[in-house]
Amino acid sequence: MIRAAIFDLDGTLLDTEILWVEVTYQYLQECGCNPAYDDVLHIVYGRSWRQVYDRIVEKYHMGHVSIHAMDEILLGMIQARKTQQAGLVLEGSVALLRDLANQMPVCIVSGSPRRAIEEAITLLQIEDCLAFYIGAEEYHLGKPDPTCFQMAIERLGVPAAECVVFEDSAAGVQAAKDAGARCVALARPGRPIQDVSRADLVLEDLGQFELVKL
Repeated sequence: MIRAAIFDLDGTLLDTEILWVEVTYQYLQECGCNPAYDDVLHIVYGRSWRQVYDRIVEKYHMGHVSIHAMDEILLGMIQARKTQQAGLVLEGSVALLRDLANQMPVCIVSGSPRRAIEEAITLLQIEDCLAFYIGAEEYHLGKPDPTCFQMAIERLGVPAAECVVFEDSAAGVQAAKDAGARCVALARPGRPIQDVSRADLVLEDLGQFELVKL
């Protein structure tokens, strides 16, 4: 029996995971770091903001820029891209979240800063659907470490095996499974291929999900 649902944000509810990769790549280019796109993809995809920042500092020697300053710059760039991008909202995923919220407690666990999560919740108009949300500031070890999901499961007060996590990245799936939860992976055509083989179910659109499938 599934009694609670946990959603990732970027790449799962909003098509913003790839935007984070693109703006980080652009930012590092503008800083004269000459990054390889594939390196930035590996640094960013499925990772928490703290992990992304630490990896950027280590690989590109950007320690002179504080995490807060870099956060502000990248969030501004993301915001500018959002206004130009059509199809940003993953409608099937949001419809599923709304449906499950009528049946059980639902929360968001994201590697993005809380400010970005708050803006996304407003954009998606799902404030009334969520029990709570957890952002990058609330845990140090990001996915694939299971800490963030363990925190959410504890707050939900439901056994891990009775929680389902909706994710889109290899790191997220690993974290969910290591936390003891069920996991449904969103593998959208045209997005970077992730190893989601540990997921209990893999779908191209979360609008196809039915609880009976678990």
